[in-house]
Amino acid sequence: MSDLLRAPAEIKYAEELDWLESVDDNPKPFSWRLSPKMIRLFVLGSERSDGLEREISQKWFGDRSIVERAVVTLASDRGLLLIGDPGTGKSWLAELLSAAICRNSTLVVQGTAGTTEDHIKYSWNVSMVIAKGQSRESMIPSPIMTAMEAGVIGRFEELTRSTSDVQDALISILSEKYLSVPELDSDNIVFAKPGFSVIATANSRDRGVNDLSSALKRRFNFVRIPVVTNRKSEAEIVRFRTEELLRRHQIELDVPPTLLDVLLQSFADLRASAAAAGSDDEKLESALSTAEQIGVLEDAILHSNFFGERALTARTLASSLVGSLARREPEDLAILNKYLHGIIEPRSKEEGGSWPEFLAGGRDTIATLS
Repeated sequence: MSDLLRAPAEIKYAEELDWLESVDDNPKPFSWRLSPKMIRLFVLGSERSDGLEREISQKWFGDRSIVERAVVTLASDRGLLLIGDPGTGKSWLAELLSAAICRNSTLVVQGTAGTTEDHIKYSWNVSMVIAKGQSRESMIPSPIMTAMEAGVIGRFEELTRSTSDVQDALISILSEKYLSVPELDSDNIVFAKPGFSVIATANSRDRGVNDLSSALKRRFNFVRIPVVTNRKSEAEIVRFRTEELLRRHQIELDVPPTLLDVLLQSFADLRASAAAAGSDDEKLESALSTAEQIGVLEDAILHSNFFGERALTARTLASSLVGSLARREPEDLAILNKYLHGIIEPRSKEEGGSWPEFLAGGRDTIATLS
């Protein structure tokens, strides 16, 4: 795993999955590798009441009912659509579920404006077609077709980013559970094996880009992933991802709890300002998601490790925050400058601690970028 830039969940947590499979005597749908109870445990982590001989780490932070509904959906004949704001962990949950169910989370179609039906169905190896003609051998199956043939989970990221023609290609697959190949005279139907299903994700902020048809909506169970608003839960997510980063880069660097509190409070302040803003021009372009919060901390940690004194400081954290969130110039810089002067400056005088250094770092970065 050390030679992979980013190992998929089934490789990263292979030891846990092997162990869970070895002790799992609960009923399993289809050819699932783990039972629904063990899948929930793999995703949400173990507790003492589970009575296991070893601890299973928590990998996704959210409500238990969300995971249970997602698993139940996949055990039925309907597709699963995870929908929510950016940074709510939709893709990560989809990856974990796929890894636990079939040990393969890599059969993924990425929805974009350039995604075509070929990405969902199949394409052809042109050189083989020229040499031998069209056949199953010269056909290049899509990740979705591969999942159908293997009876495993196929994933479709950012479904609403793809055009309606591409979305409609999923309808027959989800309803009929087979795919026709009209170019072939024989062996021209690919049937889905038991265990096949599709996990799709959609960004709730993309509403109106390419809305799903009512026919496609009926073939999905919608599971909404809410924005994390609980301060403790968000801190756990950020800490979990930060520890992963440090292990991956083999960095020995301490993240003081006080600086984590500064980061969490800063994002809470900016979200409150965005909620109170009268127009989009008064809001940062950033969604201020938990994922972006992790990105800010990651940037600060790497900068401190490579260019600092191998210790995270409030000044570096502020510089990372401004640099990461200032996407429009000069609009976002003006919003951040107003935030520093209106909220951070009074707080630094009243509370002291890391806030004065955070204020100085933010001001210096804004001055550099302006």
